Amino acid sequence: MQRAAMTRREWTFLITLSLLWGGSFYFAEIALVDFGPLTVVLGRVGFGALGLLAWLFASGGRLPADARTWGAFLIMGVLNNAIPFSLIVWGQVSIDSGLASILNATTPLFVVLLAHVFTRDERLTRARLAGVALGIAGVAVLIGPAALLRVGDGVMGQLAVLAAAFAYACAGIYGRRLRGLPPLVAATGMVTCGAIVFAPIALLIEKPWQAQPGAAAVGAVLGLAVLCTTLAYWLYFRILRTAGATNLLLVTFLIPVSAVLLGWLLLDERLAWTAFAGMALIFAGLAAVDGRVFTLARSRRVVEGAREG
Repeated sequence: MQRAAMTRREWTFLITLSLLWGGSFYFAEIALVDFGPLTVVLGRVGFGALGLLAWLFASGGRLPADARTWGAFLIMGVLNNAIPFSLIVWGQVSIDSGLASILNATTPLFVVLLAHVFTRDERLTRARLAGVALGIAGVAVLIGPAALLRVGDGVMGQLAVLAAAFAYACAGIYGRRLRGLPPLVAATGMVTCGAIVFAPIALLIEKPWQAQPGAAAVGAVLGLAVLCTTLAYWLYFRILRTAGATNLLLVTFLIPVSAVLLGWLLLDERLAWTAFAGMALIFAGLAAVDGRVFTLARSRRVVEGAREG
């Protein structure tokens, strides 16, 4: 069975999520000036978990008590927080945010293939495969040839971001079993487990209390926690529950678009022609994976055939 096209509300949530996660690359670069990569991740998941817990309890919600659900939270916390956050932030020590985002955009390719193998309702189709190819091409054009020419630099950093993309794809598939939970409950349980798993690693290796950060670095970590984690993961599970893993991971195509637009709006950066060309390819890829355009085209052909007959 083919999953239905996303609704207008789901597209709005997806674009909002891309804005939040698009900003995370910039927040990370600012935070890395004064903090080590493990400390940045600990601040993100630690304060993010506190924000989600406060939000959950203030709204009258409660976390489940059964061990099976907490086991799923733990696996999601590792796959969707501890592993990819660490790999991406560590990778950004040796590669810039633009190259990190283009490598991160391989996530939908991984998720389409994994969904074909491990799910029954998100099978691989030519349209989905073509859409992923168009999306990756669009991200490559948007970032520009200068970034692609530096693919040989920081090989370990690039491999780390690719591994993070694979972890995100695995989380997108595994997270389907949490779709029965309210989005806020699922996000809170996952990020809390991610923080619990990651805290001893960061504390033992980097000793964050020895850092002497400036206001910008502290603000960047709080931005990562509150905006890019607390709010973003509520949206993540909201989209996952109704639109599916393949549609959800399309956010990685939109993240570089969000980064370009944020730079234009906030930093007065000018948009090159490659930005517009890349966006056109990305939106074509989104349309192909979503399937709405093809459905409308087939319906139109059926109607015209009926009229001719």
